[in-house]
Amino acid sequence: MIAALMLLAAIQGEGRESLGVFDSWGAFRDAAPLRCYAISQPPQGNRGGAFASIANWPQAGARNQLHIRLSRPRDPRAKVTLAVGERRFELIAGPSDAWAPDPGTDAAIVAAMRSSRSMSVESLARGGGAFADVYALKGAATAIDAAAMGCARR
Repeated sequence: MIAALMLLAAIQGEGRESLGVFDSWGAFRDAAPLRCYAISQPPQGNRGGAFASIANWPQAGARNQLHIRLSRPRDPRAKVTLAVGERRFELIAGPSDAWAPDPGTDAAIVAAMRSSRSMSVESLARGGGAFADVYALKGAATAIDAAAMGCARR
């Protein structure tokens, strides 16, 4: 899993600084544009390049912003639901990505992640069939904190 996280980060661009790997979550800092994020892949295998990230974009004023890359393209009529512990959140979705609808929901998601063991993203694939991408949350809180600190030090 650690090698997969490092590969994922390397694929996403140059000029990346590793802030640490914490169980199945990694934290990284990009210099231009400045952004810091915690990221993980589903432990059941990375189908379709799936990942979940929590990012900070200081210049845009965005803090702890959720981004999900789905493992499959979704049916355009299907909702995307994130379940974190007992909480459920409906996400805004594109063909293969999903986000929280607003900063308040981002904050609620991160709070739920800090006290839960796993989260799942569920939808319907294009052409039918339900799917769920499941993420272990061990190490997520530490990676999220490392990413926040990575962008606080300028």
